[in-house]
Amino acid sequence: MWPIMVEKLARFRELENQLGDPAVAGDHAKFATVAKEHGSLAKLVKPYLEFQQLDQSIKDAETLLNDVDMKGLAEEELAQLRPKRDALHSKIEDQLLVDPNEDFTSLIVEIRAGTGGDEAALFAGDLYEMYTRYARSRGWTVEEISYSPGEAGGFKEVTFGVKGEGVYQVLRYESGGHRVQRVPKTETQGRIHTSAATVAILPEPDEVQVVINPQDIEWERMRAGGAGGQHVNKTESAVRIWYRKGTPDEMEVKCQDERSQGKNYDRAMRILRSRLFENQQAKLHKERADMRKSLIGTGDRNARIRTYNFPQNRVTDHRIEFTLYKLDAVIGGELDGLLTPLIEHDKKQRLAGDGK
Repeated sequence: MWPIMVEKLARFRELENQLGDPAVAGDHAKFATVAKEHGSLAKLVKPYLEFQQLDQSIKDAETLLNDVDMKGLAEEELAQLRPKRDALHSKIEDQLLVDPNEDFTSLIVEIRAGTGGDEAALFAGDLYEMYTRYARSRGWTVEEISYSPGEAGGFKEVTFGVKGEGVYQVLRYESGGHRVQRVPKTETQGRIHTSAATVAILPEPDEVQVVINPQDIEWERMRAGGAGGQHVNKTESAVRIWYRKGTPDEMEVKCQDERSQGKNYDRAMRILRSRLFENQQAKLHKERADMRKSLIGTGDRNARIRTYNFPQNRVTDHRIEFTLYKLDAVIGGELDGLLTPLIEHDKKQRLAGDGK
Protein backbone atom coordinates (compact mmCIF):
# COMPACT_ATOMS: atom_id res chain seq x y z
CA MET A 1 0.00 0.00 0.00
CA TRP A 2 1.27 3.47 -0.96
CA PRO A 3 4.56 2.44 -2.67
CA ILE A 4 5.60 6.09 -2.61
CA MET A 5 5.85 5.88 1.18
CA VAL A 6 8.89 3.60 0.87
CA GLU A 7 10.66 6.43 -0.92
CA LYS A 8 9.45 9.06 1.53
CA LEU A 9 10.47 6.97 4.53
CA ALA A 10 13.95 6.47 3.07
CA ARG A 11 14.24 10.21 2.47
CA PHE A 12 13.09 10.91 6.03
CA ARG A 13 15.84 8.64 7.43
CA GLU A 14 18.39 10.30 5.16
CA LEU A 15 17.40 13.74 6.41
CA GLU A 16 17.63 12.54 10.02
CA ASN A 17 21.22 11.53 9.36
CA GLN A 18 21.96 14.88 7.74
CA LEU A 19 20.62 16.75 10.77
CA GLY A 20 23.15 14.87 12.89
CA ASP A 21 26.00 15.70 10.53
CA PRO A 22 28.31 18.43 12.00
CA ALA A 23 28.96 19.79 8.51
CA VAL A 24 25.24 20.40 7.99
CA ALA A 25 24.73 21.72 11.52
CA GLY A 26 27.49 24.27 10.92
CA ASP A 27 25.83 25.60 7.77
CA HIS A 28 22.83 27.66 8.94
CA ALA A 29 21.13 27.90 5.54
CA LYS A 30 21.66 24.20 4.77
CA PHE A 31 20.48 23.14 8.22
CA ALA A 32 17.32 25.27 7.91
CA THR A 33 16.49 23.74 4.52
CA VAL A 34 17.06 20.17 5.75
CA ALA A 35 15.10 20.78 8.96
CA LYS A 36 12.17 22.21 7.02
CA GLU A 37 11.97 19.20 4.68
CA HIS A 38 12.42 16.80 7.61
CA GLY A 39 9.61 18.47 9.53
CA SER A 40 7.32 18.38 6.52
CA LEU A 41 7.98 14.68 5.92
CA ALA A 42 7.53 13.89 9.61
CA LYS A 43 3.86 14.89 9.34
CA LEU A 44 3.41 12.06 6.84
CA VAL A 45 5.96 9.48 8.00
CA LYS A 46 4.89 9.34 11.66
CA PRO A 47 1.22 8.57 10.88
CA TYR A 48 2.42 6.00 8.33
CA LEU A 49 4.59 4.22 10.92
CA GLU A 50 1.67 4.27 13.34
CA PHE A 51 -0.56 2.85 10.58
CA GLN A 52 1.90 0.00 10.01
CA GLN A 53 1.87 -0.85 13.72
CA LEU A 54 -1.92 -0.83 13.84
CA ASP A 55 -2.16 -2.92 10.70
CA GLN A 56 0.16 -5.53 12.17
CA SER A 57 -1.77 -5.56 15.46
CA ILE A 58 -4.99 -6.14 13.52
CA LYS A 59 -3.44 -9.02 11.59
CA ASP A 60 -2.23 -10.55 14.85
CA ALA A 61 -5.69 -10.22 16.41
CA GLU A 62 -7.37 -11.73 13.35
CA THR A 63 -5.30 -14.89 13.73
CA LEU A 64 -6.96 -15.42 17.13
CA LEU A 65 -10.53 -15.36 15.79
CA ASN A 66 -10.47 -19.13 15.25
CA ASP A 67 -9.36 -19.71 18.82
CA VAL A 68 -12.50 -20.37 20.92
CA ASP A 69 -10.88 -19.15 24.12
CA MET A 70 -9.43 -15.96 22.57
CA LYS A 71 -12.15 -15.07 20.04
CA GLY A 72 -14.07 -12.70 22.34
CA LEU A 73 -10.94 -10.82 23.36
CA ALA A 74 -9.77 -10.62 19.73
CA GLU A 75 -13.11 -9.20 18.54
CA GLU A 76 -13.04 -6.60 21.28
CA GLU A 77 -9.50 -5.57 20.30
CA LEU A 78 -10.39 -5.44 16.59
CA ALA A 79 -13.39 -3.22 17.32
CA GLN A 80 -10.97 -0.67 18.78
CA LEU A 81 -8.11 -1.01 16.31
CA ARG A 82 -9.95 -1.02 12.97
CA PRO A 83 -11.56 2.46 13.32
CA LYS A 84 -8.15 3.90 14.30
CA ARG A 85 -6.54 2.29 11.25
CA ASP A 86 -9.30 3.56 8.94
CA ALA A 87 -8.94 7.11 10.30
CA LEU A 88 -5.18 7.01 9.76
CA HIS A 89 -5.68 5.62 6.26
CA SER A 90 -7.84 8.60 5.35
CA LYS A 91 -5.40 11.04 6.97
CA ILE A 92 -2.40 9.63 5.11
CA GLU A 93 -4.30 9.63 1.80
CA ASP A 94 -5.11 13.31 2.30
CA GLN A 95 -1.52 14.15 3.18
CA LEU A 96 -0.16 12.34 0.14
CA LEU A 97 -2.10 14.82 -1.98
CA VAL A 98 -0.33 17.77 -0.36
CA ASP A 99 2.57 19.09 -2.39
CA PRO A 100 5.51 19.57 0.04
CA ASN A 101 6.10 22.90 -1.66
CA GLU A 102 2.60 23.97 -0.60
CA ASP A 103 2.75 22.83 3.02
CA PHE A 104 2.49 26.30 4.55
CA THR A 105 1.49 27.07 8.13
CA SER A 106 1.41 30.81 7.53
CA LEU A 107 -0.39 32.90 4.93
CA ILE A 108 -1.43 36.45 4.13
CA VAL A 109 -5.02 37.34 3.25
CA GLU A 110 -5.80 40.41 1.13
CA ILE A 111 -9.41 41.57 0.82
CA ARG A 112 -10.27 44.47 -1.49
CA ALA A 113 -13.58 46.18 -2.11
CA GLY A 114 -14.67 45.93 -5.74
CA THR A 115 -17.66 47.38 -7.58
CA GLY A 116 -20.39 48.80 -5.37
CA GLY A 117 -18.93 51.83 -3.61
CA ASP A 118 -19.63 52.03 0.12
CA GLU A 119 -21.58 48.76 0.06
CA ALA A 120 -18.55 46.94 -1.40
CA ALA A 121 -16.37 48.27 1.42
CA LEU A 122 -18.94 47.11 3.98
CA PHE A 123 -18.97 43.68 2.35
CA ALA A 124 -15.16 43.55 2.46
CA GLY A 125 -15.51 44.24 6.20
CA ASP A 126 -17.99 41.36 6.51
CA LEU A 127 -15.55 39.00 4.77
CA TYR A 128 -12.77 40.13 7.08
CA GLU A 129 -14.91 39.37 10.15
CA MET A 130 -15.97 36.03 8.64
CA TYR A 131 -12.41 34.82 8.04
CA THR A 132 -10.92 36.10 11.29
CA ARG A 133 -13.73 34.56 13.37
CA TYR A 134 -13.26 31.25 11.59
CA ALA A 135 -9.49 31.37 12.03
CA ARG A 136 -9.75 32.01 15.76
CA SER A 137 -12.34 29.23 16.13
CA ARG A 138 -9.72 26.87 14.66
CA GLY A 139 -7.13 28.04 17.13
CA TRP A 140 -5.10 29.84 14.46
CA THR A 141 -3.32 33.13 15.14
CA VAL A 142 -4.53 36.27 13.36
CA GLU A 143 -2.11 39.15 12.79
CA GLU A 144 -3.27 42.56 11.61
CA ILE A 145 -0.96 43.91 8.89
CA SER A 146 -2.52 46.87 7.09
CA TYR A 147 -5.90 48.36 6.26
CA SER A 148 -7.62 51.23 4.50
CA PRO A 149 -11.07 51.96 6.00
CA GLY A 150 -14.15 52.69 3.90
CA GLU A 151 -15.90 56.04 4.28
CA ALA A 152 -19.11 54.42 5.53
CA GLY A 153 -17.42 51.55 7.36
CA GLY A 154 -15.76 48.32 6.35
CA PHE A 155 -12.58 48.43 4.32
CA LYS A 156 -11.43 49.60 0.93
CA GLU A 157 -8.60 47.12 1.50
CA VAL A 158 -7.45 45.03 4.45
CA THR A 159 -4.48 42.70 4.81
CA PHE A 160 -3.90 40.28 7.66
CA GLY A 161 -1.86 37.19 8.44
CA VAL A 162 -3.13 33.79 9.61
CA LYS A 163 -0.84 31.19 11.16
CA GLY A 164 -1.62 27.64 12.23
CA GLU A 165 -1.40 23.96 11.34
CA GLY A 166 -3.07 23.21 7.99
CA VAL A 167 -4.13 26.82 7.44
CA TYR A 168 -3.18 26.96 3.75
CA GLN A 169 -4.70 23.59 2.90
CA VAL A 170 -8.04 24.79 4.30
CA LEU A 171 -8.18 28.40 3.06
CA ARG A 172 -6.36 28.07 -0.26
CA TYR A 173 -9.65 27.82 -2.19
CA GLU A 174 -10.92 31.23 -1.07
CA SER A 175 -9.00 33.29 -3.64
CA GLY A 176 -11.27 34.93 -6.19
CA GLY A 177 -14.22 37.26 -6.61
CA HIS A 178 -16.95 37.23 -3.97
CA ARG A 179 -20.34 38.76 -4.85
CA VAL A 180 -22.98 39.96 -2.40
CA GLN A 181 -26.69 40.57 -3.06
CA ARG A 182 -28.58 42.47 -0.37
CA VAL A 183 -30.46 45.65 0.47
CA PRO A 184 -27.92 48.29 1.56
CA LYS A 185 -28.59 50.28 4.72
CA THR A 186 -28.77 53.43 2.61
CA GLU A 187 -31.43 51.98 0.27
CA THR A 188 -34.80 53.61 0.99
CA GLN A 189 -36.94 51.64 -1.47
CA GLY A 190 -35.85 48.14 -0.46
CA ARG A 191 -34.08 47.33 -3.70
CA ILE A 192 -31.46 44.60 -3.75
CA HIS A 193 -28.01 45.77 -4.83
CA THR A 194 -25.10 43.67 -6.08
CA SER A 195 -21.58 44.46 -4.91
CA ALA A 196 -18.28 42.66 -4.96
CA ALA A 197 -14.96 42.15 -3.24
CA THR A 198 -11.86 40.15 -4.11
CA VAL A 199 -9.95 37.83 -1.82
CA ALA A 200 -6.35 36.70 -2.31
CA ILE A 201 -4.90 33.89 -0.19
CA LEU A 202 -1.12 34.24 -0.34
CA PRO A 203 1.02 31.47 1.17
CA GLU A 204 3.84 33.08 3.09
CA PRO A 205 7.17 31.65 1.90
CA ASP A 206 10.47 32.06 3.69
CA GLU A 207 13.51 33.91 2.37
CA VAL A 208 14.96 30.67 1.00
CA GLN A 209 11.91 29.99 -1.18
CA VAL A 210 11.72 33.51 -2.61
CA VAL A 211 14.97 35.42 -3.01
CA ILE A 212 14.54 39.14 -3.70
CA ASN A 213 17.46 40.93 -5.33
CA PRO A 214 18.11 44.21 -3.45
CA GLN A 215 18.77 45.87 -6.82
CA ASP A 216 15.12 45.21 -7.78
CA ILE A 217 13.81 47.25 -4.85
CA GLU A 218 13.25 50.96 -4.28
CA TRP A 219 11.63 52.20 -1.10
CA GLU A 220 10.72 55.43 0.63
CA ARG A 221 9.55 56.48 4.05
CA MET A 222 6.52 58.74 4.39
CA ARG A 223 4.01 60.03 6.88
CA ALA A 224 1.05 57.80 7.57
CA GLY A 225 -2.42 58.98 6.59
CA GLY A 226 -5.83 58.50 8.16
CA ALA A 227 -7.10 58.31 11.72
CA GLY A 228 -4.55 57.68 14.43
CA GLY A 229 -4.14 60.63 16.74
CA GLN A 230 -0.93 62.54 17.23
CA HIS A 231 1.26 59.83 15.74
CA VAL A 232 -0.28 60.11 12.26
CA ASN A 233 1.28 62.68 9.92
CA LYS A 234 3.94 63.64 12.49
CA THR A 235 6.23 60.61 12.25
CA GLU A 236 7.59 59.29 8.98
CA SER A 237 7.07 55.64 9.87
CA ALA A 238 5.04 54.54 6.83
CA VAL A 239 6.93 52.64 4.12
CA ARG A 240 6.31 52.17 0.40
CA ILE A 241 8.29 49.56 -1.54
CA TRP A 242 8.49 49.33 -5.33
CA TYR A 243 9.65 46.09 -6.92
CA ARG A 244 11.20 46.47 -10.39
CA LYS A 245 9.81 49.99 -10.73
CA GLY A 246 9.19 51.06 -14.31
CA THR A 247 9.06 47.53 -15.70
CA PRO A 248 6.09 45.32 -16.68
CA ASP A 249 6.75 43.35 -13.48
CA GLU A 250 6.41 46.45 -11.27
CA MET A 251 4.75 45.86 -7.92
CA GLU A 252 4.02 48.31 -5.10
CA VAL A 253 3.45 47.57 -1.41
CA LYS A 254 2.70 50.08 1.34
CA CYS A 255 2.51 49.57 5.10
CA GLN A 256 1.77 52.27 7.65
CA ASP A 257 0.00 50.71 10.61
CA GLU A 258 3.02 50.13 12.86
CA ARG A 259 4.66 53.02 14.69
CA SER A 260 8.07 51.60 13.84
CA GLN A 261 9.44 52.20 10.35
CA GLY A 262 11.42 48.96 10.64
CA LYS A 263 8.30 46.91 11.43
CA ASN A 264 6.42 48.50 8.54
CA TYR A 265 9.33 47.67 6.22
CA ASP A 266 9.42 44.05 7.40
CA ARG A 267 5.66 43.68 6.89
CA ALA A 268 5.83 45.24 3.44
CA MET A 269 8.60 42.80 2.48
CA ARG A 270 6.52 39.87 3.74
CA ILE A 271 3.61 40.97 1.54
CA LEU A 272 5.92 41.48 -1.44
CA ARG A 273 7.50 38.05 -0.98
CA SER A 274 4.06 36.43 -0.78
CA ARG A 275 2.82 38.20 -3.90
CA LEU A 276 5.91 37.18 -5.85
CA PHE A 277 5.47 33.58 -4.73
CA GLU A 278 1.81 33.73 -5.75
CA ASN A 279 2.84 34.85 -9.24
CA GLN A 280 5.38 32.02 -9.45
CA GLN A 281 2.79 29.43 -8.47
CA ALA A 282 -0.16 30.80 -10.48
CA LYS A 283 0.91 29.21 -13.78
CA LEU A 284 1.58 25.84 -12.13
CA HIS A 285 -1.82 25.91 -10.39
CA LYS A 286 -3.56 26.81 -13.65
CA GLU A 287 -1.86 23.97 -15.53
CA ARG A 288 -2.84 21.46 -12.86
CA ALA A 289 -6.39 22.78 -12.74
CA ASP A 290 -6.71 22.44 -16.51
CA MET A 291 -5.60 18.83 -16.25
CA ARG A 292 -8.28 18.22 -13.62
CA LYS A 293 -10.85 20.33 -15.51
CA SER A 294 -11.46 22.28 -12.32
CA LEU A 295 -10.89 25.85 -11.19
CA ILE A 296 -10.40 24.80 -7.58
CA GLY A 297 -7.12 26.06 -6.20
CA THR A 298 -6.06 28.21 -9.15
CA GLY A 299 -6.04 31.34 -7.00
CA ASP A 300 -7.45 33.49 -9.82
CA ARG A 301 -8.84 36.49 -8.00
CA ASN A 302 -10.62 37.68 -11.16
CA ALA A 303 -12.87 34.62 -11.24
CA ARG A 304 -16.23 34.92 -9.47
CA ILE A 305 -16.25 32.01 -7.10
CA ARG A 306 -19.13 32.68 -4.72
CA THR A 307 -22.37 34.60 -4.26
CA TYR A 308 -23.80 35.63 -0.88
CA ASN A 309 -27.56 36.30 -1.15
CA PHE A 310 -28.79 37.83 2.11
CA PRO A 311 -32.56 38.00 1.37
CA GLN A 312 -32.61 34.23 0.80
CA ASN A 313 -29.97 33.44 3.47
CA ARG A 314 -28.17 31.61 0.67
CA VAL A 315 -24.51 31.22 -0.27
CA THR A 316 -23.52 29.48 -3.52
CA ASP A 317 -20.08 28.34 -4.61
CA HIS A 318 -20.10 28.47 -8.41
CA ARG A 319 -17.08 26.21 -8.92
CA ILE A 320 -18.83 23.10 -7.61
CA GLU A 321 -22.44 24.38 -7.88
CA PHE A 322 -22.91 23.95 -4.16
CA THR A 323 -25.55 25.94 -2.26
CA LEU A 324 -25.96 26.31 1.49
CA TYR A 325 -28.96 28.04 3.08
CA LYS A 326 -27.04 29.11 6.17
CA LEU A 327 -25.55 32.42 5.11
CA ASP A 328 -26.05 33.93 8.57
CA ALA A 329 -23.92 31.16 10.11
CA VAL A 330 -21.30 31.40 7.34
CA ILE A 331 -20.89 35.16 7.74
CA GLY A 332 -20.65 34.53 11.48
CA GLY A 333 -17.53 32.44 10.88
CA GLU A 334 -18.95 28.91 10.56
CA LEU A 335 -17.18 28.03 7.32
CA ASP A 336 -16.71 24.28 7.59
CA GLY A 337 -20.03 23.53 5.89
CA LEU A 338 -18.82 25.54 2.90
CA LEU A 339 -15.14 24.56 2.87
CA THR A 340 -15.46 20.79 3.38
CA PRO A 341 -17.29 20.16 0.05
CA LEU A 342 -14.59 22.18 -1.73
CA ILE A 343 -11.80 20.19 -0.12
CA GLU A 344 -13.50 16.88 -0.92
CA HIS A 345 -14.17 17.92 -4.51
CA ASP A 346 -10.56 18.91 -5.06
CA LYS A 347 -9.38 15.66 -3.44
CA LYS A 348 -11.42 13.62 -5.94
CA GLN A 349 -10.10 15.72 -8.82
CA ARG A 350 -6.51 15.21 -7.70
CA LEU A 351 -6.93 11.46 -7.24
CA ALA A 352 -8.57 11.16 -10.65
CA GLY A 353 -6.09 13.46 -12.38
CA ASP A 354 -2.41 14.16 -11.94
CA GLY A 355 -2.42 13.42 -8.21
CA LYS A 356 -0.91 16.79 -7.38
